[in-house]
Amino acid sequence: MVRTAKLEPMADWVSITATASDWEELGRDAAMRMHNHLHLVRAFEEMVLEMDGHGLIHGPAHSSIGQEGGAIGSVAPLRPTDQVTGSHRGHHQFLAKALAYVDEAEATCPGAAVPDAVRTVLQRSLAEIMGLTQGYCKGRGGSMHLRWAEAGALGTNAIVGGGVPFANGVAWSKKRQGTSDVVFSYFGDGAVNIGSVPESLNLAALWNLPICFFIENNGYAVSTTLAEETRETRLSSRGLAYGIPSFRVDGMNPVAVRAATQRALDIMRSGYGPTIIEAELYRFFHHGGGIVASAFGYRSRDEEARWRRRDPVKIMFEGMKERQWIDADTDAALASRARGVMQLIADDLTASRGNRRVIRDGLWPDPDFRDRGLRGDLSEFEGRRFEEAETFSGTIRDMRYVEAVAGVMHRRMAGDERIFCMGEDIHRLKGGTNGATKGLAEAFPDRIIPTPIAEAGFSGLAGGVAMAGRFRPVVELMYPDFSLVAADQLFNQIAKARHMFGGDIDMPVVFRTKIAIGTGYGSQHSMDPAGLFAQWPGWRVVAPSTPFDYVGLMNSALLCRDPVLVIEHVGLYNQTGPGPVEDWDYFIPLGKAKVVRPGTKLTLLTYSAMVGEVLSAVENLGIDAEVIDLRSLDRAGIDWQTIAASLTKTNSAVIVEQGPLTCSYGAMLTDEIQRRYFDYLDQPVMRVHGGEASPSVSRVLERAAFAQAPEVETRLREMMAAVGQEVAR
Repeated sequence: MVRTAKLEPMADWVSITATASDWEELGRDAAMRMHNHLHLVRAFEEMVLEMDGHGLIHGPAHSSIGQEGGAIGSVAPLRPTDQVTGSHRGHHQFLAKALAYVDEAEATCPGAAVPDAVRTVLQRSLAEIMGLTQGYCKGRGGSMHLRWAEAGALGTNAIVGGGVPFANGVAWSKKRQGTSDVVFSYFGDGAVNIGSVPESLNLAALWNLPICFFIENNGYAVSTTLAEETRETRLSSRGLAYGIPSFRVDGMNPVAVRAATQRALDIMRSGYGPTIIEAELYRFFHHGGGIVASAFGYRSRDEEARWRRRDPVKIMFEGMKERQWIDADTDAALASRARGVMQLIADDLTASRGNRRVIRDGLWPDPDFRDRGLRGDLSEFEGRRFEEAETFSGTIRDMRYVEAVAGVMHRRMAGDERIFCMGEDIHRLKGGTNGATKGLAEAFPDRIIPTPIAEAGFSGLAGGVAMAGRFRPVVELMYPDFSLVAADQLFNQIAKARHMFGGDIDMPVVFRTKIAIGTGYGSQHSMDPAGLFAQWPGWRVVAPSTPFDYVGLMNSALLCRDPVLVIEHVGLYNQTGPGPVEDWDYFIPLGKAKVVRPGTKLTLLTYSAMVGEVLSAVENLGIDAEVIDLRSLDRAGIDWQTIAASLTKTNSAVIVEQGPLTCSYGAMLTDEIQRRYFDYLDQPVMRVHGGEASPSVSRVLERAAFAQAPEVETRLREMMAAVGQEVAR
């Protein structure tokens, strides 16, 4: 018979209930302020549903009616410098933080007018939900993307659990700066099972980050019950797996939530890392809109009635009335004032036409605003020194490509303490799996940060650090295929953040990755990411082909205020080429291609390791071809001036890429060239690429799957024959 011993968790997991002493500690004035905010949020949400009923909310209206107590109770003890992120059902979270930022305590007197600052918050929030220019995100965010950085509201998020890794990044930044500020990340029961959330829990615990994971457990993910989502329905239990102190509290009681929050704050502000608060609460309506859920059959009317009796506004009123801090008339006056200001705001934004409301003229965004702010304007490059190898005044020597990768990072980190590197195994193995971070861990031990295998978690964390603005993360994705593991964070979050939140926030983050075609690592380690990333607006993409270009383009990537993907190639790492000896401080412009071989009969466009392959093929055939190294691959970075100048001479184009036909960069570029320069072309744009399938492990099948110089030669012979010209060899 085996012997067993009960294992004790590393951290506490407790249920918290408010007592009389919590009310006394809160005091009348603070309680009145919380109660006033409850009424304001409730009146706001009721007006949102009214506008939705008039058809003036384009898209979802995720009402938080019933759940306000969790947001108000948890925000009440926060500082203005503490920050929050929220979920798609986040009006109450956003408003709680914004109101706490602008509202003066004396304004809770029901006889006083609603302060202008409070009215402005409510009006701009409603305008945003209605998609109007006055909104905090200029109408781009709507109901699910509310952000006001000044107040510490860093953004609500439409992807379930999608904003949690970003919140980790903000907490990482706060810890790095040595403050005692904290971050609250709000998400629902449905998000607890999303992969990025447990990854974030692990990273927060591993690195002792000052973040509270606030779970609004309302019992339903749309119509799916909690019991249908998970076996352990006490969601705060998740903290035990990571050693995170966790609290379970009645989310309908704002004072109980405040008491739990204070416990969590004591832990986080003392430097003991993350906490979890699970607030059990209830949304009174269906997932979206103003219809009760029982109308859809997944909840009963009895259940809804039971929860209605626990309305947080009622609970707060009853607790205050018991202590003679408020009476029914005062409560009614607060509610009436809140509804009144929302009616005035609605009248400012809408006009009556017969029996319906319409948006007032002049409040919609201009259609010309559609793409504005998608990327930065690159004004940060004004006055910088741009160089090319041919005109470089410094000393140049042949060096291995990978020396340039590590060398320029060493130079930049030595001169800028904001830069740090993050990724798997980058601190060991003499510079990671390929030596790209060689020597950096020894020189900057506190800024070379190894991560667990958690691409979604650490990619999103880096995005949050970038959004916070103080530090410059450089993230290594060991293989570009792993970007698909982190796709939500890379494409829904990082790429879209600037545009989605109004077009005026910076996202200075650099991701490095390598093309490993030809190394025998098979289908899931051999991706060329250019075609994928170039399809997503917001990313800038560079692919240096020489050590000199790598240094200049990495310097530009680290200066840029947009997210930049730097593509390296395993086949280049140990190749030698021109690189700087002492001067590592020059820049190569983003969006500037380079003619690496002039010619008049044919234009070949390529990038990365295929530049050398194309040059080899052209020289071997002896044809008069112009070869252009694209260098910048995103849509905003394509150098149309250089391409057009070449096509007006040659009237023929070939796009060369090494990877498969699928997820192809060349497909996008071909389409653009044929639409832009159709009149210049004597024949359709031709392409060189690999097969349809990803490379296999078998050496023979792998080689058949991608392109090199022989495939380029074959296509060039076909093209020259088509125009009646013979190759020299």
